[in-house]
Amino acid sequence: MNKAYLLIGGNLGNRYAYLQEAVRLIQESCGNIVHSSAIYETAAWGKTDQPSFYNQALVLETALAPDDLMQHLLDIETAMGRKRAEKLGPRIIDLDILLIDGLVISSSLLQLPHPALPNRKFALLPLSEVAPTLVHPVLHKTIAELLTDCIDELDVQKKSAATY
Repeated sequence: MNKAYLLIGGNLGNRYAYLQEAVRLIQESCGNIVHSSAIYETAAWGKTDQPSFYNQALVLETALAPDDLMQHLLDIETAMGRKRAEKLGPRIIDLDILLIDGLVISSSLLQLPHPALPNRKFALLPLSEVAPTLVHPVLHKTIAELLTDCIDELDVQKKSAATY
């Protein structure tokens, strides 16, 4: 059984409802969600002329291989109506794998750990809530240490309590 650390988010429509639906679909098709962070709101990162995002970190126990998990997540995005029209553009839902156990993977479908993780406060803050002592397998720092070192200055605001 693998332990996968996911970040889910979106900035279109009823953001909270879309996160809830994504959690339900992940639980149905990918494994057991054993922990989740609060939901956080953050201004868009990279392409800033769009609505703010809601994000949440999930800890998932899964029997799926990493590439299979990524494919399931992409299928969930499609089923929920995600359109990939513009890089970093607005989206109903975005499902990312940040880390799986201590794996380092580079395939056509997946890069682990997520290459942008150390630079994104909106990912590190919710992840530090559910796994502060988890060690990044390449940088050899805990998630809490990466958050402390992160130079991303976007304001990240807690919107709700954790659900798991």
